[in-house]
Amino acid sequence: MSSQRQSTSTVPPRTSGKTRAVARPCIGIVGMGYVGLPLAVTFANANLPVLGLDLSRERVEAINDGRSYIEDVPDDALSRLTRVGLIEATTSWEEFGSLDAIVICVPTPLTHHREPDLSAIEAATRAISKRLRPGQTIILESTTYPGTTREVVAPILAGSGLVPGRDFHLAFSPERVDPGREDYTTPSTPKVIGGLTPECTEMALTYYGAAFEEMVPVASPEIAEMTKLLENIFRSVNIALVNELAMLCDRMDIDVWEVIRAASTKPFGFMPFSPGPGLGGHCIPIDPFYLTWKAREFDMHTEFIELAGKVNSQMPAFSVGKVVRALNEEGKSLNGSDILILGVAYKPNINDTRESPALKIMNLLREAGASVSYHDPHVDTLDPQGLASVALDDGALKDADAVVVVTDHDAIDWQLVGAAAAVIVDLRHRLRTDEVAGRLWSL
Repeated sequence: MSSQRQSTSTVPPRTSGKTRAVARPCIGIVGMGYVGLPLAVTFANANLPVLGLDLSRERVEAINDGRSYIEDVPDDALSRLTRVGLIEATTSWEEFGSLDAIVICVPTPLTHHREPDLSAIEAATRAISKRLRPGQTIILESTTYPGTTREVVAPILAGSGLVPGRDFHLAFSPERVDPGREDYTTPSTPKVIGGLTPECTEMALTYYGAAFEEMVPVASPEIAEMTKLLENIFRSVNIALVNELAMLCDRMDIDVWEVIRAASTKPFGFMPFSPGPGLGGHCIPIDPFYLTWKAREFDMHTEFIELAGKVNSQMPAFSVGKVVRALNEEGKSLNGSDILILGVAYKPNINDTRESPALKIMNLLREAGASVSYHDPHVDTLDPQGLASVALDDGALKDADAVVVVTDHDAIDWQLVGAAAAVIVDLRHRLRTDEVAGRLWSL
């Protein structure tokens, strides 16, 4: 770590409800993925030196070379900060004892039994505990169930002999990253923060307040933890509702998209959600189950959450059923057909394939005997499937027995798709009938 990044001053307290400037502390970020790297850039842009830690040597080398592996962080933005020493990455915990604040941004997946897997949080916390010193601030950003900061992280850190809330500060601040979004970026999205004590909250607010535009302090880590889950559960339940209506409208021969457009004209009491082939990304398909697991401790069954998960999990199979029906109309069977998938990222205009419904759809198609290829301008290869993105040209579209729109990236030539494909199953309602020369099937 360069000497330029060393900090010898104490972070000043917040006064009069306003965040005072931080005297160039060194901030450590554990986990340099979709959350950690944008967060590091946000702090560094506020002139706060950052030391990022990741177990992947490949990621660490890329960061130190100024090469970004996340589309939301351009190479030039990262390299500018690494050149002046505001961002540095490492695989070693050696220097984390000298940092002023440490933010934990590690994955929180589900186990095979769909229960919370906190192993990454626990491992990071144990490593921090071995180096913890008085006055440090530890902040957890990884999405988890209410109580994790107090019941899991605090006791591990207390193993250092230091008392949480007295000898060091501990808080939870949920990440709110939405990859590909340009209107609300990491620094412009309000930051919710709940500390173990009021002093813990104030100290966390001081660090984040130097880099984020709006702070939202709450009374406890549990409130901050539940806030993140509510945000994702709200989307999951409403998407499940409109997905269920889409399946019903399909049986009733009603255009669900026109229904949604009509309902959206009501200026109050309605918020539109769009049906789709299934949920993707790390948050919405996974995070709600953290709360359903925790709720059992309180003899509570979170039926809305579990039902939403059930409905949303049916959408890939329902989507494949649409492909089967489309091929049947052409006198073809799914078995032996060539299917071209358009878009494999979990949402438009990004390269993130985590939990993408496209992967589930492709597996179902293959299991049924179809030959599957894909085109995605943001995803060059799918290693588990052993596939590479094919060029999107007139030949590829005409050779396919069916073209399935799973992710509607703006960079895809939709005019070419509509003109060349004989059968299109549009799961995102990207195309209109008057734009398509062949046969169009919508979700």
